[in-house]
Amino acid sequence: MGIFANRVVNWRWTICAVLIAASATVSSAQSAQNGTASNGGSASAYAASSSSGVPNEAAMLKSAEAFVRTLFAWGPDFQVKLGPLEQSTTPDFYRVPLVVTYNGHSESGDVFMSKDGNTLFRGEMFDMAVDPFAATRAKLKLDGDPSRGPGDAKVTIVEFSDFQCPHCRQLYKVMQAVEPKYPQARVVYKDFPLTAIHPWAMTAAVGARCAFAQSPEGFWTVHDLIFENQDLISSENVYQKMIDFAVRAGLDKDAFKTCMASPEAKAAIQADLDEGKTVQITSTPAVFVNGRPLAGGDETTLEQYIQFELGPQETKKRASTAKPGTPAARPKK
Repeated sequence: MGIFANRVVNWRWTICAVLIAASATVSSAQSAQNGTASNGGSASAYAASSSSGVPNEAAMLKSAEAFVRTLFAWGPDFQVKLGPLEQSTTPDFYRVPLVVTYNGHSESGDVFMSKDGNTLFRGEMFDMAVDPFAATRAKLKLDGDPSRGPGDAKVTIVEFSDFQCPHCRQLYKVMQAVEPKYPQARVVYKDFPLTAIHPWAMTAAVGARCAFAQSPEGFWTVHDLIFENQDLISSENVYQKMIDFAVRAGLDKDAFKTCMASPEAKAAIQADLDEGKTVQITSTPAVFVNGRPLAGGDETTLEQYIQFELGPQETKKRASTAKPGTPAARPKK
């Protein structure tokens, strides 16, 4: 999962309303007493970075920072940056971008603040006149990455994954069970190696990408072999393991090694990383079902989302006949 799993509350996905102390002075005093003063600790620090032109913006952001530090127990070791204030989809609230950094690693999201400065809302705010997932779908590119399933599928599952991530291996097991049930769905795999905590994830991603360059089916064989042998791979042996897996997938060994040393595979992986950041991914695995986000890949919820997108009539159809793109038999260790 993400780098903040044990230290940062998953504040971005929970919806609640909380009242900010009526007096910004009281909030600031409480933060100072608890040793959680803001970076710079002054309204002028916010004024220097503010660009919205909202009256009293610096004081509002200072009050908001004091409050969120208290709410989430973010002490001096956490760097918190809020703002600038932006108009949200409702006229009474500002959208406030928030970035929290701990030990050099950051997570970002939004909170919403009432224009009178008395209420902070954390969660998501939607315009009911538009499809809530259309903007995310528009950011997810479906071509150029490994995929299987019909190109015109009614349901597209986009997975951002890290080959060294234990939770991604759990999702791999989930997909083994789910994919055969829905051969009418398309699965698109994207790389999101968390190199700060997973030292061999990038090399594995390069290996899988080089397999894809030779053979789309070869990619899935190497993909499965990596996850099946995750416990046996290390930083010391990952390069040789990739070559061994490529040979087992029937790929050209020399071409594979040349690809491993070339910049093209890493460039493709970087493109996936950049794309993932545009849809607010900070941990793996991250799954999108027709743009609907699913953090972690819970099997029951994943099937719920697939069935909803298919509709009741399509869901009732039994996958009795294999269709193009149906997953092939998984390789053994």
